[in-house]
Amino acid sequence: MEQQRSWNCDDDTAAPPGPNPPEQEIRAQLDRILASTEFNVPARVRQFLIYVVNETLAGRADRIKAYTVAVEVFGRDANFDIQNDPVVRIEAGRLRRALERYYLLAGSSAPVLIEIPKGAYVPRFHWQPEHRDDGPPDSPPAFPGRHGSAAAPAWRGRYRLAGSLLALGTLAAVALVWAVDWPQSAGTAAALPAPPGPSLTLKPFANVSGQPEVNYYAAGLTDELLAQLVRFKELTVLVREASGDAPPGDMAGKAPRLAGSRYLLEGGIRLSDGKLRVSARVRDGESAAILWAGIYDADPREKTIVDIETTIAATVATAIAQPYGVIFANPPRPRPDKRSPDLLPQECSYRFYHYRTVLAPIEHAQARECLEQVTARYPEHATSWAMLAYLYLDEERYKLNRSPGLPSPMARARASAERAVRLAPENVRALQALMTVLFFSGEPDEALRIGLQARALNPNDTELLGEFGAWVAQSGNWARGAGMIEEAMAKNPGQSSYYTGQLALASYMQGEDTRAVALIKRANLQNFSIYHFVAALIFARHGMSHEASQARAAFLKQRPGFFADFDGELDRRNFNARDRSILIRGAIQAGFPVRTQLSAWDERSSSPASGAEPSQGSAQRSQP
Repeated sequence: MEQQRSWNCDDDTAAPPGPNPPEQEIRAQLDRILASTEFNVPARVRQFLIYVVNETLAGRADRIKAYTVAVEVFGRDANFDIQNDPVVRIEAGRLRRALERYYLLAGSSAPVLIEIPKGAYVPRFHWQPEHRDDGPPDSPPAFPGRHGSAAAPAWRGRYRLAGSLLALGTLAAVALVWAVDWPQSAGTAAALPAPPGPSLTLKPFANVSGQPEVNYYAAGLTDELLAQLVRFKELTVLVREASGDAPPGDMAGKAPRLAGSRYLLEGGIRLSDGKLRVSARVRDGESAAILWAGIYDADPREKTIVDIETTIAATVATAIAQPYGVIFANPPRPRPDKRSPDLLPQECSYRFYHYRTVLAPIEHAQARECLEQVTARYPEHATSWAMLAYLYLDEERYKLNRSPGLPSPMARARASAERAVRLAPENVRALQALMTVLFFSGEPDEALRIGLQARALNPNDTELLGEFGAWVAQSGNWARGAGMIEEAMAKNPGQSSYYTGQLALASYMQGEDTRAVALIKRANLQNFSIYHFVAALIFARHGMSHEASQARAAFLKQRPGFFADFDGELDRRNFNARDRSILIRGAIQAGFPVRTQLSAWDERSSSPASGAEPSQGSAQRSQP
């Protein structure tokens, strides 16, 4: 009760108590806020809001302190001095003002209120008066947490926008317990806290032109880079405090990186003739070799400083921190004993991403073995569980190295993905894994909802964007999904060939045969069975009979039993009636041993370009 009173000392009014909104309503409101043009704040403030909402909904409200926010959201290091660095207090004030503006303008009729009370960082969630539903007396609490208090925001009373305010309703805490835990063998080493992943030292960008006004741009860009980089959970970001402006032309300074960090990101900003030039580069901290460099020009007279900072920071972060970007293109240094108990998560991450570039059985088995060892050693490492979920899923969807016995691959995949999200609800890779597992479990709508949630957490994560686009396309919205895949590939040219193959399928389904041929040749995933199936369809419809025959033979060699349950394979991939018929006709044309009946839709349409519309039952499931 003391906690409750301390939260409400600044309330203006009170109203009869009512239940908190359920979690799904809170998350929907968060998505509305983040998508609103009236919520115009830098990315670091958006991440602040996402972090405190996720932590509260996950039952970790007691962890939301200035220190943890500074470290986990703003990238401050473990020696952060809360007394001399007011970053959290300043950004919390900015966030409160932005929420006030949103609810005064775009959100005046929003059903759920999200506020950050003064003097604290734990958000409150409650219904607007016109949307409140007290529900049955025994309604369960809306979200798990150690503190379930809800109260009306003080500023709502001051502006008198919604009439009388809601009062406090105290909710009991509920613990969400994951129902599946894998048994550990007697010989498994004791579990340890997860070690950090690949580490990058960010050195504050230097003013290399010497003009005092450039210091403002340099500080803002450095902060924005921090906010963008910390969203990539596979990467540990360290910050080296500036020791003063570097002289012109000297961006490296005397200390290239912090101890224990392999990579250094440094940069400089100059102002000339009213235009800014930003240069950035990544060094290998041990060899001092330059691994990547980029130059960006901007005109402050044409764009706001926030737009300039956000655009450049997003571009740099994407190039550096992506799974197929600068850092993950440089594998960890060899270790003498790959099977030792000291195996680190980052070693398995590289193996996982290498597997994703080839989708071959040998690499699948090696990555799975590595991740099973590392999750036993570091069971709190969410990203490793997310990657392991994919490998279990691929046992089923691609028939790779299926482990005998129970649980089934799909059960193991789902349990691993759910565990990853439970450990780290804001981890994009964990959400991506759950999205994909759900998509192949017959729950495409929920899968795409989670994809939207993950995208809001990190819009610059092209690995997520490419796969999200693939499932949007496969749900029936081929043009929109293909656009998302193309955006991901444009932002990250190192993206896996898997997405090129998905784009080839999207082109085929839209009747763009010439483009489909060019894309499928570029993908060239010889060890991936589905690649050959899609290639056979594309080549056959384009009149390339020899190439179609070769692709057909390669597929049937790798997946001889595929057509014994062709209907089931199409069902598991969530194709609608129209798309199923296109694929069935394509498989027949390519010479595959199809044993399924053509649908009623196929009687009306023989190609994706025929102009016929799908029936009501085959309507697209989702419009993300």
